[in-house]
Amino acid sequence: MSKLHLVFGGRVKDPRGLDFDLNTVDLVGVYDSYAAAEEAWRGKAQGSVDDAEMKYVAVHLHRLLEPDSEGISRPKQAVA
Repeated sequence: MSKLHLVFGGRVKDPRGLDFDLNTVDLVGVYDSYAAAEEAWRGKAQGSVDDAEMKYVAVHLHRLLEPDSEGISRPKQAVA
């Protein structure tokens, strides 16, 4: 399985947080390596460096798709 990464950005209420204005989300793309995602993120982030309300992030989609494989445990469900 590829290690997928999503790069997106948009306006945030606080540059230290992740509260995005969903009306301004810019979906940059999905990448099969962190290096490619980082390159895309860096280009977008540097292009908006003068706008403190714009923020771009790279998300590890593979960790969300298979959290157990990355050492992240899921809450156990009760058996009825």
